[in-house]
Amino acid sequence: MSLNPPAYDLPAWRRRIPLADELVLMQNCSQTPPCDRTRAAADAYLDSWRTAGMDWDSWVAEVDAAKLEFARLVNALPGEVGLSTSVSDATSSLASALAPRNGRNKIVLTEAEFPGVAHVWVAAQRYGFELAWVPLRDGVIRLEDYDEYIDERTLLVSAPHVYYQNGFRQDIAAVAKKAHDAGALIYVDAYQSAGCVPIDVKAMDIDILSTGNLKFLFGVPGVAFLYVKEELLPQMEPARTGWFGRTDVFAFNPKLLDWAPTAARFETGTPPVLAAYIARAGMSVVNEVGVENIRAWTMQLSRLVAEGGKARGFLLEGAADSELRNPTTAFLVPGGDSHLAEALMRKRGVITPARGPVLRFAPHFYSTPEDVEAALDALVAVLESDEFRRGEHG
Repeated sequence: MSLNPPAYDLPAWRRRIPLADELVLMQNCSQTPPCDRTRAAADAYLDSWRTAGMDWDSWVAEVDAAKLEFARLVNALPGEVGLSTSVSDATSSLASALAPRNGRNKIVLTEAEFPGVAHVWVAAQRYGFELAWVPLRDGVIRLEDYDEYIDERTLLVSAPHVYYQNGFRQDIAAVAKKAHDAGALIYVDAYQSAGCVPIDVKAMDIDILSTGNLKFLFGVPGVAFLYVKEELLPQMEPARTGWFGRTDVFAFNPKLLDWAPTAARFETGTPPVLAAYIARAGMSVVNEVGVENIRAWTMQLSRLVAEGGKARGFLLEGAADSELRNPTTAFLVPGGDSHLAEALMRKRGVITPARGPVLRFAPHFYSTPEDVEAALDALVAVLESDEFRRGEHG
């Protein structure tokens, strides 16, 4: 398969990711590796802590800069972005700001939700919400299936941009239109798309969106971002709150429960400063390379993965068309022991994360066709190995 070269200097960027020379990294749907810029950001915080002891003005400024970098990534206004510690936490804050009203008490969600989001909505039933689940069929969500579940009682549609298990990507603009035509809001979990699929919250008419930074954004655990459309903010008063959600963080009035005029009203306690330093640096890499450029290159690699897997006899799970996926391609593991296959792949210097019955191959902008071929060959070797056949986890 002939590939068009990427619109950036791939070898130069790859040199800034040292682990790419030591391992074959196909795990970007689970955790991106460190690069020189993210390592420097972590060092900058640690140096500040070591020399100043406490430098909260600088630290909070860095947190604010991270929110601006995220706003740039998704085309949001600065005041529409709040900081959280995980998508689960962001979803919990959102759920605490909603209430059944005007006969609307239904949350429509899908069987493709990551459990960290779905569990929040399941728990929210105690507040009077009713759940309706759009089914997975053959590993995908069909757009027309929403019509059976979205109605005049729907308050919010919760839709993952990409299904974490196999990379299937929904047409979020189309889902948003269905929600809005019924008078409902749309909430998008973009954890598996941010950084590898272009997101424009204005063009897609998204009301609320969240993502963490572990995956294609070169971040670490402990930080996430929440976008809330500006005109919705005055209606949102989250009960899950804390001192950083206040209009004046340093008022220190325990009896005054006001909400910041921006999306900071969804923030809770002291922000994850170190993680925010790294998140800003990672997102700056993605913004500099350009998500459109990343998408163009990784789509080619994704096709190479799918075609190479088919040639080797692997069974693809989910959408076969790479246009309907993020860069993730999932192969069913014979016998279903995907975690054993993952462990044996790692022994061969290849990282391919398991989820359920599949192994996922997720290249990024620094990945090469040689990485893809090496990973596919390693899986052939693993499946033919005595260790796999005997089921040895070692």
